[in-house]
Amino acid sequence: VQLVESGGGLVQPGGSLRLSCVASGFTFDNYDAIWVRQAPGKGPEWVSCITWDYGYTWFSDSVKGRFTISRDNAKKILYLQMNNVKPEDTALYFCARVPAGTGWVAADYWGQGAQVTVSS
Repeated sequence: VQLVESGGGLVQPGGSLRLSCVASGFTFDNYDAIWVRQAPGKGPEWVSCITWDYGYTWFSDSVKGRFTISRDNAKKILYLQMNNVKPEDTALYFCARVPAGTGWVAADYWGQGAQVTVSS
């Protein structure tokens, strides 16, 4: 099982960035998928979730209306589109797989993380 994030970088406030997470080694569309972030000196924060079947989505209040989560089950890629980013979005972003129907704390495989820095 492997999850590899990409697309991180430096972006100005108000800008956009898209993170990708390529999955391999398992049946991607059997699992829900999440994004979690961790800012320096802080604990992990759940950002968003998408279900494996109908693509239902949820977002934390801190990113709702600005971020979009999507997935391409055929290509086995998870995305996080980040719009109107703010300095407080600066963090290491992780993707993870979650057994269907469980919560994010049940995530069992994680990527290595993609750094997002929002600064002018």
